[in-house]
Order: sequence, then C-alpha cells, then structure tokens
Amino acid sequence: MTHSTPAGSRGEVVIRCEQVQRSYRMGDALVQAVRGIDLEIARGEFAAITGPSGCGKSTLLHLLGAIDAPSSGRVLVNGRDTAQLGDTEATDFRLRHIGFVFQRFYLMPTLSAQENVELPLAEAGMDRRARRARAAELLGYVGLGDRRDHRPTQLSGGEQQRVAIARALANRPALVLADEPTGELDAATGERLLEVFGPLPRDGTTLVFVTHDTVVANRAQRVIRLLDGRVSSDTRHGSA
Repeated sequence: MTHSTPAGSRGEVVIRCEQVQRSYRMGDALVQAVRGIDLEIARGEFAAITGPSGCGKSTLLHLLGAIDAPSSGRVLVNGRDTAQLGDTEATDFRLRHIGFVFQRFYLMPTLSAQENVELPLAEAGMDRRARRARAAELLGYVGLGDRRDHRPTQLSGGEQQRVAIARALANRPALVLADEPTGELDAATGERLLEVFGPLPRDGTTLVFVTHDTVVANRAQRVIRLLDGRVSSDTRHGSA
C-alpha cells in the first residue's frame, strides 16, 4: 500500500518543541509534568519516548498531538503553533494531520471494523464510495481484509489494535502518535504489530511512540528518554 503523506521532503522538521512546559494543579499542589523541553523530530523518523511512570511521557504526547496546550513555550507541528488553534481548528488539524493509536483501542463497539476505519474519512468529508474503498485498502494493509465486517467484540486484541492502526492512517497523516500501542498485547502479537508500522517511515510518515516496551524502543530509529519532565537522553540507532 502506498501511504502518501503530505508534500515535504525527508529531513524536514515535523515536530518542534521550544522550551515547552506543562504544569497543572492537583489539589493544592502544582505538578510540573513537562519542564522546558526542546526537541525536533523530522519527517520519516521513528522515535520512541521512554522513561519511568510519571516522567511526563503521555503529557508530552498529548502536547505533540494538539490534545493539550503548553503552559509556556511552543509546540509546532508541520509549522503550526498548536496553542494558537481554536477548538474547531484544532479538531480539524488533528483529523487531517495526526493519527492516534491508543493502548485501549477506543473502537466503536456497535460498528464493524470497516465502519470504524471509515469514521475519520466521513468526518473529513470523503464521499461514501471513496471512503469504503480507502477503508478496505487499509484493512487489507493491516491483514484484516477478511475481517472487515466483524465488530470489535468478535476480534482478538491484536486484531482490534490493527483496526485502530488502520483508522489512524485513514486520512494519510504526516504524524502518527501511539501511546503504549503494544501494552495490551502478548509479545508475539506486539511483534506482528510492529511489522505493520515498519514501512511507514520509509514513505515519509513520522512515528512517535510512548512506550515501556524495550522491543518497541529497539525498533525505533531514535529513543528519547524522559526523567522528571525533562529529556535525559536522546539516542539515535540509525535507520529502522
């Protein structure tokens, strides 16, 4: 399957964080989840964000995905300062430029695999015939062409996660963010899942995974380790 990301060359910066901080109140306490992160991630990179629980990984991922806004500093995705987007604009930006894969899948239980993948395509205004064809193509890509009429309860955990990947890729995003994508899966299923992601960076899609899984981190081209809300190390492994 040719994925076809938006125009731009490999090496172009997709994510830029400039002194990003995120704090929030928990009762009377001020929690500093992210503390002054500077970071650039290029088109076609596969980066894993690692670190102990509570170090700010998921908070940073939400900032990169325009789900949350920094308390100070800037997050730019494809050159857009995400904090400057209004609610409607941010929703549209996420729909068209960012694909999300979550640990718990978040599939609609009353819809088939095909219909789940079609949802973001319908929201983007694609006509019914085109979105059915695109969803069928994606389900074939993730190895579920023969399961497209099944509902989530009729699918294994690994199959549900593959549907979630197909849905994330539906609108050909430049950036795919995943939060512990193998966390609910056994080792063999997690390995098969990583094979699905394998070709995407070569086609120019940027992958950023938050993970505790050393297998995922070893597959990534780059491992960004957080500690106490800061980048403690940033290691490149070379090509995936």
